[in-house]
Amino acid sequence: MTRMNEAAAIGQSIWLDFIRRSFLDSGELGDLVAQGLRGVTSNPSIFQKAITASTDYDAAVERLVGEGRSVSDIYEALAIQDIRRACDIMQPVYSGTDGQDGYVSLEVNPKLAYDTEGTVMEARRLSSLVDRPNVMIKVPATPEGIPAIETLTGEGININVTLIFSLQQYEDSAMAYLRGLEKLAAANVDFSRVASVASFFVSRVDGKADPALADLGNDELQGKIAIANAKMAYHRFSELFGGPRWEKLAAKGARVQRPLWGSTSTKNPAYQDTLYVDSLIGPHTVNTVPPETLDAFLDHGTAARTVDTDVEEARHQLARLAELGIELDGITSQLMVEGVDAFADSFDELMSGIAEKVAAVSGGDDKQTRERADFFSVTSGAR
Repeated sequence: MTRMNEAAAIGQSIWLDFIRRSFLDSGELGDLVAQGLRGVTSNPSIFQKAITASTDYDAAVERLVGEGRSVSDIYEALAIQDIRRACDIMQPVYSGTDGQDGYVSLEVNPKLAYDTEGTVMEARRLSSLVDRPNVMIKVPATPEGIPAIETLTGEGININVTLIFSLQQYEDSAMAYLRGLEKLAAANVDFSRVASVASFFVSRVDGKADPALADLGNDELQGKIAIANAKMAYHRFSELFGGPRWEKLAAKGARVQRPLWGSTSTKNPAYQDTLYVDSLIGPHTVNTVPPETLDAFLDHGTAARTVDTDVEEARHQLARLAELGIELDGITSQLMVEGVDAFADSFDELMSGIAEKVAAVSGGDDKQTRERADFFSVTSGAR
C-alpha cells in the first residue's frame, strides 16, 4: 500500500499538479493511477512549460500550422487533446469512486479573471470541447469569478475554484457552490454527479508572512501561518457543509465541495519537503502536488489525520499574527492579485512560445505575427 492509498483511507485524495504529452505517452500517469493517484490539475504555467520548453508538441504544431490554425487555436487544440487523454486515463478512477475522484482540471483564460460573463462563456465552451464527465473547469475566486461559479454550478458544470488564499474567499466560493446546487434542486435536475473543489493555496502564505515575521524578530510563527490558515478553512468547511441547508441538498444526492490544498510544494528549503502535505490530511479533502512533492511524500511522507488537530492552536497563531500588526487579509489579497497576474503572464509566454514555433514552421509568416498581436490586445482589466 502506498502513502497515497493510506491518505485515501483517511479521506484525502492525492491529485497531481502536472500534465505533459510525453508523460501521457509514456504511461507514467497510468502507473501513478495504479499507485493510488486520484486526479490531475493543470494551469497556464504548467502548459507554458510543457508546450514551449519541450519538443513534445512540435509535430502537432507543424500539423496544425498546415491546417491554417491561428496561434490561439493551436494552443487550444493541444491543451484539449491532453486534457481529454488524461480524462480517459482517469476514467477508471472516476467510475470506481462513483464520481468522487478521477477528475482532470483545465483553467479558463486567466485574462478573464475579472470578467464574469467572459468566464461563464469560456467555461461553458471548454467543458463542451473536452466533452468528458470527469473534466473540471478552473475558475478563480476573484469577486467577478464568484458569480460565475454559482452560474456554472447551476448548469451542472464541475468547477475547480482556484486561487483561494483567504477565509473570506473560501466562504464566498462555498456559498456560490451551494447557491448553484439550490438552482439545480429547484429545477428538479439530478445533480448527484456534479462535483466541485475549492483550491485553497497554502505555501505562498508563508512566503509572504515569514519575511514580515523575520523583520519583527519573531521566529515562533514562521512556517506556521499557512497551515493555520488552511486549518481554519477546513473548520469552516465543516460548518458550511452541515446543518439544515446542506442536509436538504445532501438528501437529494449533492456532494460536498471538498477543500483542495494547492501550492503545497515547500518553497523554503529549511522546511520539511512534505510539510504542506503531512499537515493537512483529513476526510473530504484533496491535495494536488507537483511531481517532486509527490515523490517526496511517497518516499518519506506521513499519512495521518492532521487537518483538524490543534485547531485552537491554529486560531491562536493567527490571533498572535494580528497582534504583531501583520494583516493576513492584506497578504491574501496581494497573493490573489499576484496569482492572477502570474497565470496571465504564463499565458502570454505560452502564446508567445507557440507563435515562435509557428514562425519556425511557416518561415516567419507575417499573418501569424498579426494574429499574435491581435490576441495580446485582448485584455480583461486584470493587468
